[in-house]
Amino acid sequence: MFDNLSERLERSFKILKGEGKITEINVAETLKDVRRALLDADVNYKVAKNFTDTVKEKALGQNVLTAVKPSQLMVKIVHDELARLMGGDTAELELKGRPAVVLMSGLQGSGKTTFSGKLARMLKTKKNRKPLLVACDVYRPAAIEQLKVLGEQIEVPVYSELESKDPVKIALNAIQEAKAKGYDLVIVDTAGRLAVDEQMMNEIAAIKDAVNPDATLFVVDSMTGQDAVNTAREFNERLDFTGVVLTKLDGDTRGGAALSIRTVVSKPIMFIGTGEKLEAIDVFHPARMADRILGMGDIVSLVERAQEQYDEAEAKRLQKKIQKNQFDFNDFLSQIHQIKKMGNLKELASMIPGVGKAIKDIDIDDNAFKSIEAIIYSMTPEERTHPEILNSSRRTRIAKGSGTSIQDVNRLLKQFDQTRKMMKMVTGGKVAGMMQRMKKR
Repeated sequence: MFDNLSERLERSFKILKGEGKITEINVAETLKDVRRALLDADVNYKVAKNFTDTVKEKALGQNVLTAVKPSQLMVKIVHDELARLMGGDTAELELKGRPAVVLMSGLQGSGKTTFSGKLARMLKTKKNRKPLLVACDVYRPAAIEQLKVLGEQIEVPVYSELESKDPVKIALNAIQEAKAKGYDLVIVDTAGRLAVDEQMMNEIAAIKDAVNPDATLFVVDSMTGQDAVNTAREFNERLDFTGVVLTKLDGDTRGGAALSIRTVVSKPIMFIGTGEKLEAIDVFHPARMADRILGMGDIVSLVERAQEQYDEAEAKRLQKKIQKNQFDFNDFLSQIHQIKKMGNLKELASMIPGVGKAIKDIDIDDNAFKSIEAIIYSMTPEERTHPEILNSSRRTRIAKGSGTSIQDVNRLLKQFDQTRKMMKMVTGGKVAGMMQRMKKR
């Protein structure tokens, strides 16, 4: 995400490195390169020009402290302006209705149906909502089936009427169904449409007028770059939507849509899709995204994702096992599954400050744990619980059963043994004792 833009901006700031102070000449040279970087990232030309003009004005108006280098000050100004450009504050989704209604809109293939499932799952797990998904794409039977499959995966019911071709009626009936059965959230998935298709635009406008949604979200594929911004403008003129959802931000996107769309339509980016998994959805935080664009990582989002998977009772159980040196391969496997639930491995690693740049050209496959899992699954229940019984013949059998080599099995066992010793030391040994002593001071 934003890899090329991050690299170009870093090169731009190097122009100021070694300079004793900010001058109109070196600022102009730096910002000329910044503007080129933004345009190459498919940012709207007017947006890019206004951005650099503002940065220049603020940079020249600053008195640089002796402790702050000009390049550091420029990074700070650009960071703050990037955050402002993308909306400044995080936009909250306000759902006050009973039931609250969220209407999805967007082009064909933008990812509306998948995002509807992701949003339902997020609001169900994080906000304790009881959602009902509504299939209002009456033109594509596969869309109804897709929504039903997603509903089964996240255990959320789907309302549909196969015999009806009236999406307005279906949406209204779904709201009545929600009221009757106690659902407090209705997410209406509509048919994809082209902004130039007057009939389809009239249809979604009619749906909005009929259901009076708490929020109308415009879902757009960020891979389409500047076209996404133009489409957002046309949809907003007809629907006056609440906010934007950018999907496929995990792909080879240049970032122009994220940086331009707020300025062009004056509506906030509210959510981003960062992968195919149903967990791959994030609330959009402008300041955090600015951090990531400038290679500063996003440790806050990383911690939040870890907390989502954190089970306090499980953690206490695990700590007791570690202290008794009983941490086994069942526990190890459970930890792997929790890490995988957090999202794309490369994206997670890039949230750690300084790591994103280091791994830019390294391919971290989501199947990185595949061979480890295969080895553990090839063990008997007794072997998983008591790794010490894994002799040579057992290791050979496990290697054959998992499709790996004996060297792979031996390497995993050695790493597991080292991990177990380290965890015991941290939770029950020298480190824990030291922490207790520090607390008493």
